[in-house]
Amino acid sequence: MAISVTEAAASRVQKFLENRGKGVGLRLGVRTSGCSGMAYILEFVDELNEEDQVFEQLGVKIIIDPKSLAYMDGTELDFAKEGLNEGFKFNNPNVKSECGCGESFNV
Repeated sequence: MAISVTEAAASRVQKFLENRGKGVGLRLGVRTSGCSGMAYILEFVDELNEEDQVFEQLGVKIIIDPKSLAYMDGTELDFAKEGLNEGFKFNNPNVKSECGCGESFNV
């Protein structure tokens, strides 16, 4: 089981953590939401939980709980800038469908 990070995403996470002035990494997860069933969550982590899985790549720690990892195994976190829009993108091989607005997915 693994989560990977592109150079663009790693750079952006490092910049956010530096600006924030604290934090050990970025938590990825999923929650029930939207019309397709699940939505991604991103949040900074100041303290690790006992059950957390930690993936370190390109100097960045990605933290994920075991339940979310079951839905996100093999996911690549990327950061993209398209025109005036920019944000993190999840390249998740487990996704079977997504809603039209791109806010939720189904595995």
